[in-house]
Amino acid sequence: MTSSISSPAAHPKRVLVVHYSQTGQLSSVAGQIVAPLAADPGISVHVEVLRPAAEFPFPWPFLRFFDAFPESAHMKPAPLAPLSLTGEEDFDLVILPYQVWFLAPSQPVVAFLKHPVAARLLRGKPVVTVIACRNMWLLAHEKLKGLLDAVGARLIDNVVFTDPGPTLATFFTTPAWLIWGRKRGFWGMPDAGLNAAQIEGSARFGRALRDALHEDRERGAGPLLAGLGAVRADARLLISEKAGTRSFFLWGKLIMAAGRPGAWQRKPLLVLYVLFLLALIVTVVPVSLTLQALLRPLFKGWLTRMTAHFECPSGSAVDRVPLYDD
Repeated sequence: MTSSISSPAAHPKRVLVVHYSQTGQLSSVAGQIVAPLAADPGISVHVEVLRPAAEFPFPWPFLRFFDAFPESAHMKPAPLAPLSLTGEEDFDLVILPYQVWFLAPSQPVVAFLKHPVAARLLRGKPVVTVIACRNMWLLAHEKLKGLLDAVGARLIDNVVFTDPGPTLATFFTTPAWLIWGRKRGFWGMPDAGLNAAQIEGSARFGRALRDALHEDRERGAGPLLAGLGAVRADARLLISEKAGTRSFFLWGKLIMAAGRPGAWQRKPLLVLYVLFLLALIVTVVPVSLTLQALLRPLFKGWLTRMTAHFECPSGSAVDRVPLYDD
């Protein structure tokens, strides 16, 4: 662990942290990252916790969970409660942790980035994104990058945490956590979500950001978190993500045509979609994964290029980790 460097600036660096967490997992990660910054007298931190005007439940009732997917997939979020920010504040760095909902950024984060205040706050500002999700985040991050571009923000780093459990197991453990509130593993499967070591280890990114701020490196164009194992992209999931995104988009359009969120007219279509999704998982997904495994050698170059693309800007290298491990 490195020691804090004295800042020559006459005023403290100002950091904005904007996030929304349902289960509390993302809040834990954000808290670990923010702690070294908040403890430094040369850095002032403002944490803006997003609150939907109508709260999303946790755990989710079964149909209410799926009722959120049409608007999530189409990035038409429910409105937020009033923000404490006016847009006139000036920050040196913005940290934006977010969840992935139905292969898109969560509705509260999308609502913030489409809010007029965000356009004033983020224009020209360096942004560090932090993702915590099951395992599919590639296309959600592409969508988030588009939202950042729309407000003129500069994405300088991306940190990704994914559920360390086997992919097949997470098909069961993640829904059990979200819909029934059961985080503990069952039937021999691991607990849902990130483990304690992942959450505690996220503090290294806060320490690195602290030092970078004291050196004014947030003003540059390069990443601040390179060499810290910020992100490992699995480009093999891209085909599945594209198929899932197309399904969510088309079915979402049909369901939104039936009524607004919560409307009884949507419920039969939601039940039909759930049955369709289960049939897809049982029949098409195994065949698709087998074909992808067989054809993978033919796509090695493409996978390498896609992996490099999605690991930008922070990368998967770990050469600086010993400097910031506690």
